[in-house]
Amino acid sequence: MKRLRHSSPSFAAQLRSLNRRHVPGAELSGYVAGILGDIAREGDEALLGFAEKFDGAKLSAKTLAVGEAEWEAAAAEVAPKVKRALALAHRNVRAFAKRGLRKNWTMKNAQGAEVGEVYQPFQRVGIYVPGGSAPLISTVLMTVSLAQAAGVPEIVVCTPCDVSGQVNAAMLVALRMAGATEVYKVGGAHAVAALAYGTKTIRPVDKIVGPGNRFVVEAKRQLFGAVAIDLLPGPSEIMILADETANPAFVASDLLAQAEHGKDSQVLLATTSEALLDAVEVEVANQLAMLPRQEIAAESLRTGGTLVLLRDLEQGIALANAWAPEHLSLVVQDEKAVLRQIRTSGAIFLGHYSPVAVGDFLAGPSHTLPTGGAGKSFPGLTVDQFQRRTSIVKLSVKALEKSAPVVELFAEMEGLAAHGRSASIRTGRPF
Repeated sequence: MKRLRHSSPSFAAQLRSLNRRHVPGAELSGYVAGILGDIAREGDEALLGFAEKFDGAKLSAKTLAVGEAEWEAAAAEVAPKVKRALALAHRNVRAFAKRGLRKNWTMKNAQGAEVGEVYQPFQRVGIYVPGGSAPLISTVLMTVSLAQAAGVPEIVVCTPCDVSGQVNAAMLVALRMAGATEVYKVGGAHAVAALAYGTKTIRPVDKIVGPGNRFVVEAKRQLFGAVAIDLLPGPSEIMILADETANPAFVASDLLAQAEHGKDSQVLLATTSEALLDAVEVEVANQLAMLPRQEIAAESLRTGGTLVLLRDLEQGIALANAWAPEHLSLVVQDEKAVLRQIRTSGAIFLGHYSPVAVGDFLAGPSHTLPTGGAGKSFPGLTVDQFQRRTSIVKLSVKALEKSAPVVELFAEMEGLAAHGRSASIRTGRPF
């Protein structure tokens, strides 16, 4: 991991170089555009071809969807303790989501008109669940459960299968528990395209949510507008802001937990204590040697690992707000005072005993979060993103009589005579 010091003359420039904003290259954009075009033109034929090309799975239109026999086999295969763990996580995620649902409301405006908002669930939502190097079973609960809590009647999931055409059994159990109504055994940009455009087998959806690799994210970016999109999550990130009270072993374990996601993960420790930086480096090396995915984590630390020695915590707070990390861990003596000054980040974890992994799997908030600095503008996935907002306006005769003169004045200013007449004709006023 590279180490930056506040005393360095180039410190400010070094911090600016930590920008993780992703701009897709022409090669990636063109490649994904080609896949989208093939799906739009050829539907199932192209979809099945890409499934065989990328996943090695020889599927047909009849075997594209997970069938009842596969659901039953998965339920029989998965151990009871795994089902209990899934149920615990699902209960927490669903309970958290229920608290975030938007509720209908009305009020009277100054002229006496009744105005308000009503919220309905999207009718058909597509959810992408990664299943490549690691089957992200927790992502099922962090996405599908929210759609279920919002009352979405049709929850369509795409996730890649193995070469034999099978989906991970624990993932299938989680999918059924969380409320998926259709599951298709395809992944990648071609799956996203199928959800957006529709094929003979997969009907199009109203909105697509969920994380994925760079091809999936680029597909979502290109399809924005053709279908509603949640956000464009990139490689996993963590920033830990710590003082001398932090436990080096705990800090190292959180850094490694994000580093093992992928070779492009970004991990950053910023602290006022050089002794902590030294101790964390030793701990990272010791713990890394015990990891099954140590090659992935080591590459991530080499290319995306940063240790920052701060002048003071105020400098660290400014860095956190500028970096807008996906996960921010605050391990400082006065965490509440620091928390009040944080303006960005996808999710914040407070104190010595709040590992990010608990947020990944169990706590309740969705782990689908903004990355690459997008936390400055976008929240993570929330239940209200599965709801449509519609405004409502109702006027009585009395309210219209009070409103019409203002409507007529605006219509005159903008040269839209029919607008003014549509109000005056109801009140008998000449216009």
